[in-house]
Amino acid sequence: MAGRADSTVLAGARVVLPTGTVENGRVVVEGTRISGDPAAADTPVLDLSGHWIVPGFVDMHNHGGGGASFTSGTVDEVLTGVRTHREHGTTTLVASTVTGEMDFLAERAGILSELVEQGDLAGIHFEGPFISPCRKGAHSENLLRHPDPAEVRKLMDAARGTAKMFTLATELPGGIDSVRLLAEHDVIAAIGHTDATYEQTVEAIDAGATVATHLFNAMPTLGHRSPGPIAALLEDERVTVELINDGTHLHPAALELAYHHAGADRVALITDAMDAAGFGDGRYQLGPLAVNVENGVARLVEGNSIAGSTLTLDTAFHRAVTIDRIPVGDVVRSISANPARLLGIDDKVGSLEPGKDADLVVLDEEFRLKGVMRKGEWIVRP
Repeated sequence: MAGRADSTVLAGARVVLPTGTVENGRVVVEGTRISGDPAAADTPVLDLSGHWIVPGFVDMHNHGGGGASFTSGTVDEVLTGVRTHREHGTTTLVASTVTGEMDFLAERAGILSELVEQGDLAGIHFEGPFISPCRKGAHSENLLRHPDPAEVRKLMDAARGTAKMFTLATELPGGIDSVRLLAEHDVIAAIGHTDATYEQTVEAIDAGATVATHLFNAMPTLGHRSPGPIAALLEDERVTVELINDGTHLHPAALELAYHHAGADRVALITDAMDAAGFGDGRYQLGPLAVNVENGVARLVEGNSIAGSTLTLDTAFHRAVTIDRIPVGDVVRSISANPARLLGIDDKVGSLEPGKDADLVVLDEEFRLKGVMRKGEWIVRP
């Protein structure tokens, strides 16, 4: 109905569309969606001159935030983490688990799947236990297992169709068969926490793996005689590479290398956030492991390995544009459109187009977050 109370026009901003940036653009919101029709004369107009409007961010790899863990928190705690990231622009979020006992992970899948079904989460990502002890990072080594397709299937079944991604060390026994199983069920097989060779990585990609879990981290470094997984993942057009742009996980030159070789259409900016994201320094648990967060950097108490991040995607966006000098349109693809496409939800989110959910982020001229709208409702009002 024209002029109804839940209609609004956002006017005067630079609006980043799939086709490019529109100066002095307008976004018409009707209810929960973006409208392609002209607004009625009496529709309220919000003047956002001097700002940017970009699509809501889509995080496909996130373990928690706001002091709450997606792996072990109660339903209310998980929702606290979700709200925390929404306040930082992430309007679509996949909950990632960490390595645990199989029965525990299956139980968590049941809990998280209910939140997917009611629209609070976009899916579940199982990071572990099917990873390499040589590249375990912040995962408990005594709980790691080979990627047995039967056990992969057990977690898929427990998730009741909400599993979106599994991170696997595909060189381990059962790895290739597990990739094929996931591909058959339209679940992303991601190569990560791996000690694979270049040749083993190529084999996994040919079997159906399509994502590199936090490229460069928890895998062999790039070598000129033994290029390892990094070269294989960067060169193959079928693979999208995750990058954690927090200034700790990656040197800016590594980020530039990934964008240069993969291209903006094959990069997904993620947080890999743990409980401390949006919460603060202190002592936390990541699964069964104790983590100390100091100056925003999370490390295991024992061993001092980096243990996820405290990143939020508004910070990742700001760094990408202002420090790494990546064009705004490329960052938008990496932080919204590409992960939405990978998750199979790009018909609803990931870009500002008529008919899609009214999920958007308002940034000032210096790319600092000023507003967040999700499904037509202001989470943060500019």
